[in-house]
Amino acid sequence: MRAEPSSQPTPRDVLQARALWFAAPRAAELRPEKIPPPGPGEVRVCAVASAISHGTEMLVYRGEVPAGLPLDLPTLAGSFGFPIKYGYAAVARVLDVGPGVSNLAPGDPVFVHHPHQSAFVVPAAMTVRLPDGLDPSRALFFANLETALNIVHDTPLRLGETAVVFGQGVVGLLVTRLLKLAGAGRVLAVDPIAGRRVLALAAGADDAVEPDELPGRVFDGTAGRGADVAVEVSGSGAALQAAVDAVAVEGTVVVASWYGAKPVTLALGGHFHRGRVRLRSSQVGSLDPALSSRWDRKRRTGAVLGLLPGLRLAELVSHRFPFEAAAEALRVVDERPGEAVQVVLTYDGV
Repeated sequence: MRAEPSSQPTPRDVLQARALWFAAPRAAELRPEKIPPPGPGEVRVCAVASAISHGTEMLVYRGEVPAGLPLDLPTLAGSFGFPIKYGYAAVARVLDVGPGVSNLAPGDPVFVHHPHQSAFVVPAAMTVRLPDGLDPSRALFFANLETALNIVHDTPLRLGETAVVFGQGVVGLLVTRLLKLAGAGRVLAVDPIAGRRVLALAAGADDAVEPDELPGRVFDGTAGRGADVAVEVSGSGAALQAAVDAVAVEGTVVVASWYGAKPVTLALGGHFHRGRVRLRSSQVGSLDPALSSRWDRKRRTGAVLGLLPGLRLAELVSHRFPFEAAAEALRVVDERPGEAVQVVLTYDGV
């Protein structure tokens, strides 16, 4: 049953909304936005909650992205040179629909790759219709779970093999869980923050270690061979080097982090070269070409919606802030990473 919105706008209404903008590095503010009625093929929605990305979004917030890099989502605005309206994980409900939209109706819950904003208009094709009754706090993980699934599809893991996951933020924790579901015989999680190592064990990791502990654990646990695959999702250049050093001969390192403008230096003259180690980039904007005859974005979306209800996600939400306190929420993510896992913004209305 659809939940009817509390106040249905008429087709002629222009709504007054607020959007979160990064005005300069580490400077965030709410700005007013006028939201017109939806046009043909469009929907107008009211946000329920949005999730702050602790990886990519933090790079943008800190000014660590090349200023001239093109924006990669049509819902973003501004530029990486500031100001910029950024974000990509919003759960909303439909307020009204434009001509030609037949698959959505007022009250429908949707996920949209959109910046933090109280209301907005998007093409209906950009929305993901959520199952009725799905908790918005669970639905917020759609984007991160989509990324994690893509990473696992890019990881050449075979049943019974050993995987190491560097970084146990939200995406890293989801990758850890999905690798176990995909048949990993052993998953080692690596993170310097003790609380995240605890969450990694709850997510299914067989062991969770600090970075300095990894070499002994991985080689002792594989008869000196090393891991079959490693996934680097921490955003640390040091972790990428450790991943190269941790895999076996002919092992693969999947680089899921985006480093923005941060330089990364690697030692490639030893094990990487003689061990024929493979480095592979994983980015959610495209799927593994080897799967293209069977997998497309629609199938990936369906797989993510099928996974969302069964994963342990509630314990990953560490903080909730009202949208009005978005600047404070960003400071928590930026300055207190030991406390923050998934920080969520909540909305009371337009």
